[in-house]
Amino acid sequence: MKRTCCISLLLFLGGLLAGAQTVRIGIIGLDTSHAVAFTSQINDAQSSDPRIQKYEVVAAYPYGTRTIPSATDRIPFFVQEIQRYGVKIVDSIAELLSGVDCVLLETNDGNLHLAQAVEVFASGRKIYIDKPLGATLAQAIAIYEMAERYGVRFFSSSAVRFSAENVKIRSGAYGKVLGADCFSPHVPEASHPDFGYYGLHGVEELYTVMGTGCKSVSRVHTETGDVVIGRWKDDRIGTFRAITQGSYVYGGNAFIGDKAVPTGGYTGYSCLVDAILDFFETGEPPVSKEETLELFTFMKASNMSLSKGGKEIAMEKAWKAGMKEAGKLLKKYDK
Repeated sequence: MKRTCCISLLLFLGGLLAGAQTVRIGIIGLDTSHAVAFTSQINDAQSSDPRIQKYEVVAAYPYGTRTIPSATDRIPFFVQEIQRYGVKIVDSIAELLSGVDCVLLETNDGNLHLAQAVEVFASGRKIYIDKPLGATLAQAIAIYEMAERYGVRFFSSSAVRFSAENVKIRSGAYGKVLGADCFSPHVPEASHPDFGYYGLHGVEELYTVMGTGCKSVSRVHTETGDVVIGRWKDDRIGTFRAITQGSYVYGGNAFIGDKAVPTGGYTGYSCLVDAILDFFETGEPPVSKEETLELFTFMKASNMSLSKGGKEIAMEKAWKAGMKEAGKLLKKYDK
């Protein structure tokens, strides 16, 4: 009887120890402040949050873009900063994957995400892909296609989606959203189509409060900024203002009933880190494939509108163009 009890106790304690085992996170790309900001929260030894205690960033591969000076110039600094949190610097993604359970793909350059994500998908690791998912709609489509081929789930999002106020609006706490005007800075980058590099924040906020269903897009452009007007299938109108001069601000208004409710804007990274750890825990992406790809279609349609002098562009037309381009990208993976 005593022997049976001892064995049971050992098995119980072994289960507790296994359950308490640290989940190791690896980072790809130290060319963005996000990598250090996320690590500082996850590796916070003083945190009483059980999830924070369970996870640890243990390794990082610095590259990352090699072609965008504003990003590459920061890599040596961020390497030094992240090492302060006990993170090991490795020489390749393969080396990173050999010692981690989950991945944060933080590379600043969306053009690199497809190849980097496929390497992670092939390993079966859970992965969060920081914004932008890809530099283009075609790359975003291809990334989802490759994830499905490998049977891996992931998500990609701006932090603005998870601000407390945006979550409340999205949940219907104030009522049905009849329309919205959202804004964010737009920092043009020659290697990315407009909004894909930075303006995506405001587009993400617009989609957070409006949801999917946009049918057409038109765009007004000036030297001080752009306004993109989306017509939803249920006759709602949503706009995105891309700010290229003046205030470096995020936010907007959602029109609900007889009120204009301020949207959440940017409130820090904690809410996004919480969403990432929830995803690593459950495997359930908090943002759907359909919504992510539609907001990329919205951005592509806005650029098509600009090239046509502001002409209204059907989302379906932009989607078909993106699918055609994605087919070319996927050919290298069809062998």
